[in-house]
Amino acid sequence: MNDKIIDALFETEAIRMAPADHPFWYTSGMLGPFYCNTHFLLKDEKSAGDMLKVIENAIADNKLTAPSVIFAELKKYYDMGGTFKMTMDRLTEEASKLDFDFISGGERRDYFFSMIPAYLLGKPHLTIYKDMSSAYSEKPDGEAIIPGEELLKGKKALHICDLINTASSYERAWVPAIRGLGADITDTLAVVDRCQGGAEVLEGLGVKLQTLTKINAEFFEDIYKNGIIDEAQKDFVLKYLSSPSDYMAHFLKTHPDFIDGELAKGGKSAERATLAIEKGYC
Repeated sequence: MNDKIIDALFETEAIRMAPADHPFWYTSGMLGPFYCNTHFLLKDEKSAGDMLKVIENAIADNKLTAPSVIFAELKKYYDMGGTFKMTMDRLTEEASKLDFDFISGGERRDYFFSMIPAYLLGKPHLTIYKDMSSAYSEKPDGEAIIPGEELLKGKKALHICDLINTASSYERAWVPAIRGLGADITDTLAVVDRCQGGAEVLEGLGVKLQTLTKINAEFFEDIYKNGIIDEAQKDFVLKYLSSPSDYMAHFLKTHPDFIDGELAKGGKSAERATLAIEKGYC
């Protein structure tokens, strides 16, 4: 394929396609034909998991030293080259076209994609935590401080994230945290937009979405033409994109033993099947 980001998403298995006869369970209790773990672009699933542990441990240890600890580990992956360096360079190129004073990223997966561009562009980094507290670093590898309103008043943030779904994290946490510090945000940059209404939510918040790639019908038609998925997978995913609830209803109608089979497996499969029953999806 011509798009290196799309190639990298499949190379690192950041995007995985389910067999047409066995979709993935989502945490909501819904079924879907694919999932996207953009942070696998670091290198692979194991490396991404190890990096999440580094992030969790660093935050638990000290929120002011955490940014430099996290950045140091991410810099090692950047220096290795590969998919992570390519993605960071693409993000940095796109970010350089926008008007902002500092880059922000939210706990946890945003950090994979926000810290290196800040470093490459020589911009400060605002590390936002789930509890809405934050740490501000003039240099990503330097000392962080607790930002006050006077420090960021009148400045503009560029928030960089891994993936946009419905932009609920922006609405609930990232935008209020940035504006609560006296700064503003008018642009955000994401690796992937899943085209699930996030761009519209952001627009309502006064934030314009820039993205490296979009996962939509055109995306799946393209990867089908390039032999990455088969026709059955393409048809199922297009049905899902048209209406996730109709997709699930159709799949269960044509696979009447699926839920009983999932319940019999036990573990997470049974938990998701039980949740689907409780929510009336079945």
